[in-house]
Amino acid sequence: MGRKPDLITAIATAPGRGGVGIVRLSGPALGALATTLGNGHLPPPRHAAFCAFRDGDGGLIDEGLLLYFPAPHSFTGEDVVELHGHGGPVVMQLLLERCLALGARLAEPGEFTRRAFLNNKLDLAQAEAVADLIEASTAAAARSAVRSLSGAFSDAIHDLQAQLIELRMLVEATLDFPEEEVDFLESARARPRLDAIRATLVNILDRARQGALMRNGLQVVLVGQPNVGKSSLLNQLAGHERAIVTEIAGTTRDALKETIQIAGIPLHIIDTAGLRDTADVVERIGIERTWQEIRNADVIIRLVDARIGLTDEDHHIDAALPPTVPRLTVRNKCDLVGQRAAVDEHGDTLTLRLSAKTGDGIELLRAQLLKLAGWHPHSEDVFLARTRHLRALQSALEHAERAAEAITALELMAEELRLAHHALGEILGEFTPDDLLGEIFSRFCIGK
Repeated sequence: MGRKPDLITAIATAPGRGGVGIVRLSGPALGALATTLGNGHLPPPRHAAFCAFRDGDGGLIDEGLLLYFPAPHSFTGEDVVELHGHGGPVVMQLLLERCLALGARLAEPGEFTRRAFLNNKLDLAQAEAVADLIEASTAAAARSAVRSLSGAFSDAIHDLQAQLIELRMLVEATLDFPEEEVDFLESARARPRLDAIRATLVNILDRARQGALMRNGLQVVLVGQPNVGKSSLLNQLAGHERAIVTEIAGTTRDALKETIQIAGIPLHIIDTAGLRDTADVVERIGIERTWQEIRNADVIIRLVDARIGLTDEDHHIDAALPPTVPRLTVRNKCDLVGQRAAVDEHGDTLTLRLSAKTGDGIELLRAQLLKLAGWHPHSEDVFLARTRHLRALQSALEHAERAAEAITALELMAEELRLAHHALGEILGEFTPDDLLGEIFSRFCIGK
């Protein structure tokens, strides 16, 4: 699985200035190198030793702490050395150059975590949780990432695998005795076992979908004719004056994005140029960008002026919107027609009255956005899942469903159970090809 491990190094702390900066090395047999960096002294394992870090000519680079983690008791499972110095970018670069001069090469993005995975210190779901924790945009997402890093998601998958393995063993053992198939179905409680596996898969998939929403957030695009209050609504949701608001139609010329949090879910609210026919070249470019944002939307808020109601132009806009994207019609400026904020549902049509100027109805809008996103109240046991996790879980569930349909044809049932087991193994990295591993870890930052 990849090339033979060599010595890698990188700056492990974020770019910029800080009180402390860390340069990390990982590779085989780093005791001699740690001794060199420690001016002839090898610090005790996992104890911080104060050192003067020097260049090849003996010149002082910095003073700080040196830590030595012998394999296998380290993050990567290899020998690891860390240099903790002052966090200036020049100092960090000089320490990095010293490590490179001693035979290390610059680590690739995610290479430290990849080595931890290859050395069985982490499974693939835990490795991905490292990046998720770093990139978490909400406190709820960070807590879920920590749970996955500690193994909560992996443990749930391992438990499912254990149930599948036990059922597979029973099914495949019975294949040698076809005359006993009927007795097997009864004595081994095959159907209740499989029903329990399917129910668990449904539960985990639901928690993973909630976690994916928490991880990725929701693209919410505000669309409508000019001057219906899109920018005012963006400002209300953001809690500050993010967009310029005037009575002049066409004030917004380009898409403005603001990220807010609702119940721990990041919502990326995008204010767009008003949709209309115009001879203004700049405004036409903004309108084209509006349609680009609409095509990428998870939810569309279609605004209309409550004083005017739906016009022919609104119907034209509605007909051009993607039919598969959930949408919510918002009748803005309800205060100007003497109405209070409210939600009206007629079949599949959802309409909300509010006032972006006064803020009346904003909480109703937030609740409806979560509903449209598919979010439901959950304890903090969601799994911060990625798209590949969802696909694997969905695949496992489909194979389990087919196994249930083939329960009187044990050979087919055995094959479907094997495929379900294989799909779960992809989540943990048990059956993951090298090219996919390269794609996953290439998205990590350098130094992790």
